[in-house]
Amino acid sequence: MATNVTDLIYFTLLGFQTSPLLRTILIVIFSFAYLVTLLENAMIIAIVRRDPKLHKPMYFFLSKLACLEATYVSITVPKMLSDLITGNHFIPVWGCLVQLYFFLSVGCTECFLLAAMAYDRYIAICNPLLYHSIMTYKLCWSLAGGSLFLGFLSCSFSIGLIAQLNFCRSKIINHYLCDISPVIHLSCEDISTVELVDFVSAVFVLISSLVLIIISYFYIISTIKKIPSDQGWKKTFSTCASHLMVVILFFGTTIFMYARPQAIDSFDSNKLLSILYSFIIPMLNPVIYTWRNTDMRKSLKHMFYSRLL
Repeated sequence: MATNVTDLIYFTLLGFQTSPLLRTILIVIFSFAYLVTLLENAMIIAIVRRDPKLHKPMYFFLSKLACLEATYVSITVPKMLSDLITGNHFIPVWGCLVQLYFFLSVGCTECFLLAAMAYDRYIAICNPLLYHSIMTYKLCWSLAGGSLFLGFLSCSFSIGLIAQLNFCRSKIINHYLCDISPVIHLSCEDISTVELVDFVSAVFVLISSLVLIIISYFYIISTIKKIPSDQGWKKTFSTCASHLMVVILFFGTTIFMYARPQAIDSFDSNKLLSILYSFIIPMLNPVIYTWRNTDMRKSLKHMFYSRLL
């Protein structure tokens, strides 16, 4: 018989079914990577807050991105580690829906925030004389707040529909987190409407943010090409290189995972892909930004040496 989601008590996250030795290795690797990710993003937030030279719109958005990355991994990784350590793979239905909602919403918020960062770089390069008058403190907070609002709003429709589904199949979710496709495929109802709404929402988030990013970089490249010297071209574009690398990594994996109908082709292969965009990329992003950014490297060295002295 069908069981409404409100009548269920728990789901079971299948996670990684491995030998005890491999499970121990995974616990060590994931724990280390999680701590590194938190420390990296906390370091960026601390550097931006501490150094007055970094109190600029570009670093304002970077610190907000670091907050999102730390939140993103914290939504899923602690539960995954708990499952690996204790062997208790149960998750309350309400907990699964909450995790799914925040996981998707934070990811969508990052899409819009990356678009806001692209707009910031467009103003800085294409309208440098008006940059400080346009990118005011109020506008920066409005863009960051708007990204958060749109990110959470865009996922509300899909989650609302999932909460109304009836489940009469297995309660086992073949994933280490509550992702949308593994959850809805447990339903005994027609899920085509949920899949359609999820697909439309994903396309809206990705297309709207990507269009702004592409338009911004079109004007940025057009402006940079007018710079006479190669050195000036490289110096100007270097301020965008880190952001562009993060955009390619984040949107590349996200589009492949979500922006296609019936996104689940193989649950097992999507587990591995999920590790890439929900774990590895948040760990790499702080490295990309500090490695490519001269101001960040100088501030990091100054903070490190001041601690030693």
